[in-house]
Amino acid sequence: MKRTGAQILWECLVREGVTEVFGYPGGAILPAYDAMLDYPIRHTLVRHEQGATHMADGYARASGKVGVAIATSGPGATNMVTGIATAMLDSSPIVCITGQVGSRLIGTDAFQEIDITGITLPVTKHNYLVTSAQDVARTVREAFMIAKSGRPGPVLIDITKDAQQASCEFEWETAAPVVPGWREAPPLGRAELARAAELIRTAERPVILAGHGVTISGAEPALRAFAERANIPIAATLLGIGGFPASHSLNLGMMGMHGEAWVNLAIQEADLLIACGMRFDDRVTGNLKTYAPHAKKIHIEIDPSEINKNVRVDVALVADLRDVLERLVPLTEPGHRQAWFDRIAGYKGDSAVRDIQSLPDDGHLYAAHVINDLWRATRSQDTIVVTDVGQHQMWEAQYYHHENPRSLITSGGLGTMGFAVPAAIGAKRARPEAEVWAVVGDGGFQMTMCELATAVQDAINIKVAIINNGYLGMVRQWQEFFYERRYAATPLSGPDFVKLADAFGIRSRAVSTRSDVLSAIADATAHEGPVVIDFRVEQEDTVYPMVPAGADLHAMIRRPNPIVETAAD
Repeated sequence: MKRTGAQILWECLVREGVTEVFGYPGGAILPAYDAMLDYPIRHTLVRHEQGATHMADGYARASGKVGVAIATSGPGATNMVTGIATAMLDSSPIVCITGQVGSRLIGTDAFQEIDITGITLPVTKHNYLVTSAQDVARTVREAFMIAKSGRPGPVLIDITKDAQQASCEFEWETAAPVVPGWREAPPLGRAELARAAELIRTAERPVILAGHGVTISGAEPALRAFAERANIPIAATLLGIGGFPASHSLNLGMMGMHGEAWVNLAIQEADLLIACGMRFDDRVTGNLKTYAPHAKKIHIEIDPSEINKNVRVDVALVADLRDVLERLVPLTEPGHRQAWFDRIAGYKGDSAVRDIQSLPDDGHLYAAHVINDLWRATRSQDTIVVTDVGQHQMWEAQYYHHENPRSLITSGGLGTMGFAVPAAIGAKRARPEAEVWAVVGDGGFQMTMCELATAVQDAINIKVAIINNGYLGMVRQWQEFFYERRYAATPLSGPDFVKLADAFGIRSRAVSTRSDVLSAIADATAHEGPVVIDFRVEQEDTVYPMVPAGADLHAMIRRPNPIVETAAD
């Protein structure tokens, strides 16, 4: 079959199982857009190329498939960089396809020419510059293999305009991916598993640390079987939330800078940590010199570069997490650790329950009210919550109790404001049967609120909850604690979000009292179309607990005079 490079691109995407792409056309990618009309792939027209990458990312995280974003050369390509970096830091499999000027113009500073492969080299698993139609099929197949294999991540394909326009023979089978230097991880030996099993057997105060790798690996059943057999409590990273049911008796909650107080204390007192698909980042560990000083450490991780990178470990199991846990279960003896659970219960005290009854209505509307009521209203249905970055992100992790994998999508590693609305659109494309809520701050929302037009044009039924406190809330909190309340550049004005939504043709409502929260959520759920709710919450509320940057994990700032009862008190 003779095809143009542009046709080959779409032929390969179809054969890779792609049904959705997110993008924005332009001159250098126009041949591909022209060819797209002949293929059964739905295109979502974004309003900014950053939105395309976040949508592809949200699609990938909600579905477990590879997300695809497409843009033109120059500014179209550079606008994607933040979204690519977001996917890289959170191990999300996306393929970004960009147009490039004709191959004879490369290096001449032609109109909208930019070295996007050079720019994205540090934030992609791999990238390609394709200058010949003959290389399109092999490159696309390799890109998908790399994006989804091992530790997933983003891959970029930059295709010159003449490579899209030229024709060649297309043969799918002969374009099978061949990656120079590719090697499978060595098989996991019995000796390493036996050493891990012995550490688990002799531990009196073990804790499992569950990271994003639990969901990426599909290891949720294996993790549950292992934890229940060994009778070991589980702490989750932010991206690990949902990998183990929140209601399970072994689930302690989130660890780290804004994690549960008793979780951090348990980690610091543990004699064994079993890290499952997590990377010991600074928001989890605090001061490395004092992190879990009494604990032996087992690290189960598919990426060997993460082993001993931040924390030295006693046993490293470099392999797929699900496979390791399934092999560990029969080697693990049933655990009896009542004294350890009693000790953790003592850390909890009376503040262990984040429940509606522990959030009294004193006439003020707090973000915790909104998040907890959102959980209360949506917990019985298939719901995905996509958060932006900031205080509301931490409150969501604390007050929305996730039972299922892939039900929380958030930017953890890069901490990208503006992520939530476009990522929610991608998640809804991936799982149209689910109810998708974007929980955003008023700051992050204003960065990508243009994508509301995308939701309207394509009738994408997302619900947007704006936690509107009139500040860049998390930065303001740091200024309160560490800069003597000198609020430099954090008070934030914005439009009337109800009128803004109305201008887009979106149903909207403002809520400023606790009594109206549940009815607003119910109305949004019942409406067949996008909805924006402006929750006007207390302005100077604070996320507790908080571990100051670089401080010991147990040196948490606790709520001094609680207004809202929290688990950190």
